[in-house]
Amino acid sequence: MINIYFVGTAGSGKSTMVYAFQQWMTLNGFDCITVNLDPGAEDIPYDPDVDIRDWVKISDVMEEYRLGPNGAQIAAADLMALNASDLKASIEGFKVPYVLIDTPGQIELFAFRHSCEVIMDSLGREESFLLFLADPALARTPSGFVSCMMLAATVHFRFNTPFLVALSKSDVLKEEELARVLGWSRDPDALNYDLGETQGSRALLSLELFKAMENVGVYRELTAISSTENEGLEDIYTAVQMSFEGGEDLSRD
Repeated sequence: MINIYFVGTAGSGKSTMVYAFQQWMTLNGFDCITVNLDPGAEDIPYDPDVDIRDWVKISDVMEEYRLGPNGAQIAAADLMALNASDLKASIEGFKVPYVLIDTPGQIELFAFRHSCEVIMDSLGREESFLLFLADPALARTPSGFVSCMMLAATVHFRFNTPFLVALSKSDVLKEEELARVLGWSRDPDALNYDLGETQGSRALLSLELFKAMENVGVYRELTAISSTENEGLEDIYTAVQMSFEGGEDLSRD
């Protein structure tokens, strides 16, 4: 069983991509289930097979602990770890090869709370794959691109699992914008130049961060994906395939 975690900042399109990828997997004969790990989710485009809200729900946490929305989000993220074994049992009951996991809208609730490490370890860290969705609204500028890559690198270091960085909602960018962003991910010199052009004297810090990313090996090419256009879905599958099966086709059932 391979667990594919969809991770990204709020608004990066995690839930819609989970839905699109579920449909793509089903169409291509790959058996999978969806899991919602966001206790505060109100409206998601798919019907989750396993839902953390069956155990932990933001509205209940707010009422029971007399917390505001932000405090309840943090408390709920920690409470999820208490239900890790039940979550695992529910997922394993489906006996499918692929589990698509939709993480909390606020990335820090997944990436920087110990509870989510507990859940990942419970479900199997060695069977985990992270898909990081970079928001095009941020990645379209040179400094924003660097910020996206730094955040992706932080998440990667946090969990140390097979990893793919994708430019989400690529269809919202103009053709020249998309080409430029993807170009930055392929050509460090182009990013260096554009950072200098847009930031002037402020570019030094971004350039130093960028060089540090290069030195530690986390600077990587982006994969353009779109749930609206069904773009890049096969690339996600291929990345998972290469990580766990060495290029061989994964089992369909």
